[in-house]
Amino acid sequence: RVHGDFSLFRMELHLELAGGLELLFGGQKTFDVSVPPEVKRLGDLIAWMAANILVDRSRTELFVAEGTVRPGILVLINDCDWELENGIEYALKPRDAIVFISTLHGG
Repeated sequence: RVHGDFSLFRMELHLELAGGLELLFGGQKTFDVSVPPEVKRLGDLIAWMAANILVDRSRTELFVAEGTVRPGILVLINDCDWELENGIEYALKPRDAIVFISTLHGG
């Protein structure tokens, strides 16, 4: 039997990037990640992604701005608009699927 504080365990999440955002993450469109216990809300996840899996650090501002994703990035939590799920305050759950889609395209 396992006793103790289960909050010490890492949480598995599925991340997807589209609309050009994947270029900031080394061209990788999907990530199955295991985040540390301190990543509890969607805002924490965004900061963790910028610090840990974002490859093109010179263009971090194309993903993050003022503690959230920059305007023009659509976020889906398990196929629902994140604004219906409390935005950056959303409490992450194991095996959540989070999708980030850039709606801004340069030209």
